[in-house]
Amino acid sequence: MTEPKPSSAFALSRRSLFQLGIVGGALAAAPLAAQSAKGFTHGVASGEPGPSGALLWTRYVGGQETDLQWEVARDDGFGQVVASGTVAASPDRDWCAKAAVTGLEPDSWYYYRFIAPDGAMSCTGSTRTLPVGKVETFRMAVVGCSNKAFGWFNAYAHIAEQGDFDVVLHTGDYFYEYPIGTYPSPEQALAGRAIAPDHETIALADYRERFASYHSDPDLQRLHQLYPMIHVSDDHEAANDSYALGAENHDPATEGSWDVRKRAAQQARSEWLPVSDEPWAAYEIGDLATLFRLETRLTARTKPFDLGDIAKRGGGDPAKTLAALEAFRDGEWRDSSRTLMGEVQEGWLADGLKTSRRSGKTWQVLLQQVIMASLRSSPGLAEGMTDAVPGYLRKRITAGALNGKVGLPFNMDAWDGYPAARERLLRSAQEADANLVVLAGDSHNAWASELDNAGAAAGIEFAGHSVCSPGFEGYLSWVPPESLARQSVETNPQLKWAETAHRGYMAVELTPARATSEYRFLETIRSRTTRLASAKRISSVAGSQKLDIG
Repeated sequence: MTEPKPSSAFALSRRSLFQLGIVGGALAAAPLAAQSAKGFTHGVASGEPGPSGALLWTRYVGGQETDLQWEVARDDGFGQVVASGTVAASPDRDWCAKAAVTGLEPDSWYYYRFIAPDGAMSCTGSTRTLPVGKVETFRMAVVGCSNKAFGWFNAYAHIAEQGDFDVVLHTGDYFYEYPIGTYPSPEQALAGRAIAPDHETIALADYRERFASYHSDPDLQRLHQLYPMIHVSDDHEAANDSYALGAENHDPATEGSWDVRKRAAQQARSEWLPVSDEPWAAYEIGDLATLFRLETRLTARTKPFDLGDIAKRGGGDPAKTLAALEAFRDGEWRDSSRTLMGEVQEGWLADGLKTSRRSGKTWQVLLQQVIMASLRSSPGLAEGMTDAVPGYLRKRITAGALNGKVGLPFNMDAWDGYPAARERLLRSAQEADANLVVLAGDSHNAWASELDNAGAAAGIEFAGHSVCSPGFEGYLSWVPPESLARQSVETNPQLKWAETAHRGYMAVELTPARATSEYRFLETIRSRTTRLASAKRISSVAGSQKLDIG
């Protein structure tokens, strides 16, 4: 298949190519050259961009705590150093070092590096400050759900090749906590993509080793080397289906205190990524947009419902099961006390949406983890299902169809499991007259939706597919992907488009007139390649809260 050309709006100019330094020698050197047992081991990274600075990261293993010099320059030869300082690489933080840089010019690319006392240098990275004032275009690469053992990080490699983004946004599941052989299974795992440790990540040392294992990937290193990243955690950075007081994949009887495990996961993330320790934050994109990074997993989230447990209340009797689901739908499911963000963060976001609009910004963008649109199972999913389908999956499909009959969604771990909280958020967007753009990950497939609340339009959602974690095509093998997408759109009024067959990422562009997502689908993740299978461009005119599917 001929690889599709990127849309003109994302075309790479020679000027931006030069500014990013992809052709120049300083950045052309592969970060793999910096990998060793001692010294600079895992390249460089930057994050938390602002109008005058960013966080810089590296890892340097020495015999003892070591002071590293850092430099930021206008040029990749470091002839125009504009900021410098020192930062310690300490065993207390797994030899990771982060430097907060200030005093930079807005809307500018910079080069940076770290220097050890013996003169050894890290590879050179590039980072970008956020714009102020009038902004005509802002481009974001949106990625999520990168399970290394399933395949190559070809989405990361494609983003690096394009070179035309201002920032990378990661919607979470940066890595997965499972032991080798669980997810993926031994049959699904790709040779040469082993992870460490081989057991589940529970203790601080485990999370640190898992980060190191992922950071050994050359395409992930390259992505961090070239772009600033804003990362929001989903569940697998700690444990599957996590919430404030526990997680589906945490057993206190055998794995100890959830609070201890949660703190270990958060500490390792703080060490290994150029991230702020603030659980939520806002980023101003000049007069164009405000980007809100939300926390919906560990701070305040109420335990997700298990629809299987609800159905058991029927005792196996179909009529009683249906009645139990209807009672749940009209009662517990709508409980206004249930939350993903908590009262403090909800208030912060509501105020932020109003402030953003009052200041004249066009777009209010949410960087968060899970799908906000309401999605029910398609009635026809069970058609063609045979005894060859594993029992646990047959139960899920059957339960999903039953839930759909009474108007319940299929995924209680998304915003669908917290309808009152979703209504509060969307109402706050409506009251602020926001041009709401919700960015989501988690589902592994691509979705585009028009959000509504109380019968009125409330915003749009671009929900992205995964870097390499399998989607519905890996579970519903008897349903052709194009049929699944069509059935999903027909079943769900908010959903306007879906793709359930490929891995990849979203190229999201904001202008004063439009918000656009170009969904880019890779040909494969089972071999290392950046060839695309297809791309789909969907946009929304500012103020319309409608999608132009094209």
